[in-house]
Amino acid sequence: MEEKIDLETKQLDRKALPHGTIAAVNRSQRKGTRKEEIQEGLLVAYFGLEGDAHAGPWHRQVSLLAEESIAKMRSRGIELGFGDFAENLATRGLDLPKLPVGTRLGVGAEALLEITQIGKECHQSCEIRRQVGDCVMPREGIFARVLSGGTVRAGDPIRVLERTELPPNDTSLGCSRSAAVLTLSDRCARGEQADLSGPFIAERLRQAGWEIQHQLIHPDDQDAISGQLAVWCDGNDLDLILTTGGTGFGPRDSAPEATLAILQRRAPGLAEALRSDGMKRTPTACLSRGEAGLRGKTLVVNLPGSLRAVQEGMSFLVPLLDHALAMMRGEGH
Repeated sequence: MEEKIDLETKQLDRKALPHGTIAAVNRSQRKGTRKEEIQEGLLVAYFGLEGDAHAGPWHRQVSLLAEESIAKMRSRGIELGFGDFAENLATRGLDLPKLPVGTRLGVGAEALLEITQIGKECHQSCEIRRQVGDCVMPREGIFARVLSGGTVRAGDPIRVLERTELPPNDTSLGCSRSAAVLTLSDRCARGEQADLSGPFIAERLRQAGWEIQHQLIHPDDQDAISGQLAVWCDGNDLDLILTTGGTGFGPRDSAPEATLAILQRRAPGLAEALRSDGMKRTPTACLSRGEAGLRGKTLVVNLPGSLRAVQEGMSFLVPLLDHALAMMRGEGH
C-alpha cells in the first residue's frame, strides 16, 4: 500500500530533525552515463524517478549525493555539475553519509524515501576517477527506495523523519504479524544477479498473512549486516526477520557470524531442524551454517541463498511461525 504524508503542514521540532533542500533533480535514459539536470521530476512509489534508467523494482531506486560532497571534488580543480556523479537528487545542508540504512526522508510535499544502501563499489573507473584519482560517490553517495511518490524539484525541502511523524497506516509502527526480509549477496547488491530468493520469501509470508515492512538487498559485509539486523530488531517492532544467502563456506559468507553478534538468545533447535529437513532431499544442506535466535521480541532466522533451498525451508518454517510468535508474546504453548 502506498504511503502518503503531507510534509508541509506538520508542526515539527526542528532541533531533532536534520533537514536541507534539494539542490538539483537529475535523470538519464541510459545506465553508465552522467545524468541531465531537469526542472522537476516525478518520484514513483516502489519504482524510482520516472524516466530514469536506474528506476525499477529493486533496492537502489533513487541515488542521492550532497552538494557538499561534490564541492570536495571541485576543490581538486575539476569542473563538475549536478548529475556528473549520476546522482538523481543532489542535496544541500543535509549530512547524507551519516544517515544510517533504514532512515526515512521526506522530500517535497508528498514523497517519502527509505535509505537502503550507503555508498557502492566502483567497478569501472569513471571519468572523474581517471582525472583526479578519486571519486566521492562510492563513499558518500546513498541509495533509497520510494515509499510514497510525488513531484520533486530544486528548492524542495528534504528532511529526516521521526517515527512519530509517519502516517497512521505505516505498517512499520507495528502490526499483528510484521516481518522483514534481507537478501545477503555481493552480486545481487551490485545488480549483477537477480534476487529470486528474497521476493519469494516476502510473497510466501504475505500469503501466510504477514505484513512485510522491509525488504532489502545487502552486500556480504559482516559488520554492516549486524548493524542492519540490530536496527531492525531494536527500532521497528518487528516480529520476524528472515535472511537469505551468506550461510555457506565461501570467504564472504558471514550471515551466521553477523547474526550471532546481535542475538540475545539462540534457537539452535530451529536452525538444526531446517538443516535436517533440507537433508531429506539435498545432502549438501548440512553445509549451510545458518543460525536462528531472538533479539528482544524479534525472531531472526538465516536461510540459504538458493531459491530451491529457500522454497523448501519456507515450507518447513512457515507452519511453525504462529506458534513461535505466540510463545514470544507470552501467550503460552
